Amino acid sequence: MASNHDGVFVASNGCINGAGALELRASPDETLPNVAGPKSVSDVSGSANGYRLRVAYQGLPGAYSEAAAAKAYRDCEPVPCELFETAFDAVECMLVDRAVLPIENSLGGTIHRNYDLLLRHNLHIIGEVKYAVRHCLLANSGVKKENLKRVLSHPQALAQCENTLAKIGVVREAVDDTAGAAKFIATHKLQDAGAVASSLAAEIYGLDILALDIQDDPDNITRFLMLAREPIIPVTHKPFKTSIVFSLEEGPGVLFKALAVFALRNINLTKIESRPKRTKPLRITDNGSNGRLKYFDYLFFVDFEASMASPNAQNALGHLKELATFLRVLGSYPRDMSEA
Repeated sequence: MASNHDGVFVASNGCINGAGALELRASPDETLPNVAGPKSVSDVSGSANGYRLRVAYQGLPGAYSEAAAAKAYRDCEPVPCELFETAFDAVECMLVDRAVLPIENSLGGTIHRNYDLLLRHNLHIIGEVKYAVRHCLLANSGVKKENLKRVLSHPQALAQCENTLAKIGVVREAVDDTAGAAKFIATHKLQDAGAVASSLAAEIYGLDILALDIQDDPDNITRFLMLAREPIIPVTHKPFKTSIVFSLEEGPGVLFKALAVFALRNINLTKIESRPKRTKPLRITDNGSNGRLKYFDYLFFVDFEASMASPNAQNALGHLKELATFLRVLGSYPRDMSEA
């Protein structure tokens, strides 16, 4: 793992182990103290024994993910990472203590990449945080709306502000992220370009806010997961959510039977999503006179409202295990009951 000149963690090709896999090593100034993983609900957020937790997020300083990390861990040291993968690696290699990464947006849907990474890595979901995205129109000092000929931002941010930008009559240019757009116009001192980004990005890069809350839909909420090397100990006296992933044999009614294990125990499901397996995605079956048939082999991601400390939830997963060909608990953690 290395840092670029902006202090953003990037994947490094310089450390390769004997098997040819990427091996990350911390430099002396990046090595963490021996901070144990969370052991109880009270350890999910805040500092550990006076030590400021280092929390990885994807993007540049000023990204919405940084604000979400600060909401999840109010006294943390946010650590920017170039890619989602980099943030996962940073936690696993003890370069940071936690990661806060997006999993779904109320307008854009699921961030499938992070589901794939949850399967690939051995991290645990220890919490969630909902963050309301409030887009701002930013420009350099002295630049007014009527001076703008183009506006830069992430494609989703541009799409979410389509009506406002159409009224201004600007050309929309897509870039990698919102904070990167703000940094670009500030660095190049552009007088005819603006950026759609956060108010934090305006503060960091010295830009003026020409307009607040320019998103077309006011209910633009992103749900982030809080990840750690160790799971927390679930409890039953607080509202909990559990996230799992499983696969099933092909056949009529198999998914119905799998979901029935929760309905029979009055456990509420809050999310279900299917994804074809990335490795060996096709399953071949012999259907007699119809010959050999090919099906997609799916993984099912499910969130349900129960703690793994509950006998009800344990019995449900014990029942599901009898039906599933694969089952993994991704985390059992406190539900975010706060306002976004």
